[in-house]
Amino acid sequence: MPTAQRLIFLIEEQSMETFLKGLLPRILPENCAFDFLVFQGKRDLLQNLKNRLRGYSHWLPDDWRIVVVLDQDNDDCSELKDKLEQATAGAGLLTRSRSQDGAWQVLNRIAIEELEAWYFGDWNAVCHAYPRVPPSVPERRGYRDPDSIQGGTCEAFERILKKHRYFRTGLRKIEAAEAIAPYIDPERNRSRSFKEFLDALVEATA
Repeated sequence: MPTAQRLIFLIEEQSMETFLKGLLPRILPENCAFDFLVFQGKRDLLQNLKNRLRGYSHWLPDDWRIVVVLDQDNDDCSELKDKLEQATAGAGLLTRSRSQDGAWQVLNRIAIEELEAWYFGDWNAVCHAYPRVPPSVPERRGYRDPDSIQGGTCEAFERILKKHRYFRTGLRKIEAAEAIAPYIDPERNRSRSFKEFLDALVEATA
């Protein structure tokens, strides 16, 4: 299958779009373009995914790939991934998970449990964006595994930033994504879900 020359990202909210716009130009080949389709939240994406993918199935070029990215939130990860896989199959497209020979059209990826876990995965990037935040956070109990932070990753991230006098009226997710993304080092990030996301993009565009 040809190397991907264009990636279409289907995502649930604008903060992920903002984050990826700051990250992708640094990890994708210069000749690989990318576009975004931003839904009105997770429910909207799940409800409309099959029909949207069916539309793509009629004209998708061989060197294009579709990347669906969702937050896990409180959902069961396996069940959520199965919903994405079923929607893709129902649209007549092949996912990376079900491909037998490396030829696939759709990549389904889940941020466990939210985009903010990818920030915890590279805390140095957070410290660059928000210098008053202590660099020792990943060494603390409960924060050592970015994908296993209890009580909501977004809430934990907001608490830490508020404590150090950022976002006192509440986390502005788009603003945070724009500030942090330029400092994210893919090689340094400790989030497993981020690494799996990155590895699949590198595979598709290598």
